[in-house]
Amino acid sequence: MANVTWKISRRGNTQLPLVIVLALAVVLVLLGKAQNALFDRARMRITDWMQPLLTSVHAPVAAFDRWLGSADELFRVYQENLALKQENARLRQWRNVAVVMEGRVNRYQALLHAVPDPELNSALAHVIGRANRPFLQTMILDAGAAASIKPGEAVMDASGMIGRIYLAGDHTSWVILLTDLNSRVPVVIAAGNGHDIQAMMTGDNSAMPSLDTLSQTVSLHAGDQVVSSGDGGLVPAGLPVGSVVATPGGGYRVALLADPASSEDVEVLAFHAPPEALPQTTRTTLPAVAAGLPPAAPPSPSPPATLATPVPGAASNPQTKPVASTPAAAKPKPASAQKPVPDGPLPPSDTAGNE
Repeated sequence: MANVTWKISRRGNTQLPLVIVLALAVVLVLLGKAQNALFDRARMRITDWMQPLLTSVHAPVAAFDRWLGSADELFRVYQENLALKQENARLRQWRNVAVVMEGRVNRYQALLHAVPDPELNSALAHVIGRANRPFLQTMILDAGAAASIKPGEAVMDASGMIGRIYLAGDHTSWVILLTDLNSRVPVVIAAGNGHDIQAMMTGDNSAMPSLDTLSQTVSLHAGDQVVSSGDGGLVPAGLPVGSVVATPGGGYRVALLADPASSEDVEVLAFHAPPEALPQTTRTTLPAVAAGLPPAAPPSPSPPATLATPVPGAASNPQTKPVASTPAAAKPKPASAQKPVPDGPLPPSDTAGNE
């Protein structure tokens, strides 16, 4: 009996702690969920209170980290600075040479009475858009007629010629690229033998325009430099365009120096070379004026027409001219003033005078 009682009491003792443990677990879970928001609010308040201190402490740490991270950048900037100083020194030397050569050229031009070069102005513009259509490759600039930009003017970037202005509004303008199908630019090819070759560079919507030489007997070589010729008076001569590239089919194309896709700032060249008006081409003034002589005097008015009187012997000689008969109303001249009319041909001097 005693054993049975002990077992019952043991069974009850084991079940009671399990219930208590479960109840405590539920209470702790509920308290934990309730205290999460409390802890978060407390942590947020502490962080807000310490924010100035954390900022002041983090600033030097961040600066030190940036300084350590930019150590390589400092060395690279130092090397670039040394290279720029050397390049600046070389540019100053070339500038002195250019000034001396400019003075020499001006002196030679004065001695030779050379015609001065046309005035060349430029306007800086920014690329604000590009329009690449199947048959039209253009770019849009933020400068127009207000900046004295006119159609036909050349557009350059830091590398070379890009195209020409073909539409100019008040504040915007459109540029037709050298690669466009409608682009035709006269160029000069500096051949290796020292002779310049005239050619026409034609765009076909490909990356490299084609070359059409004016003479079929010339031969080009890969690497020859291509510059603008200035024919037509709109584009200045000597603008860098590209170099000659041979194609597998036996033709030649131009590898452009400028890349329109990456151009941002461009320069529009205003080439003021208006065509000279032609002189008045008349038979009486052109030979004398062209030779540097004063213009010929106007011819004297011819006498009134009269009836011709046949002269004896004039029928047999075609050089003899008929003599005008005296009109009935005219007074007869005295006999001493009248000249006899010869039967033969007139002398050459008289004939020239009558003509």
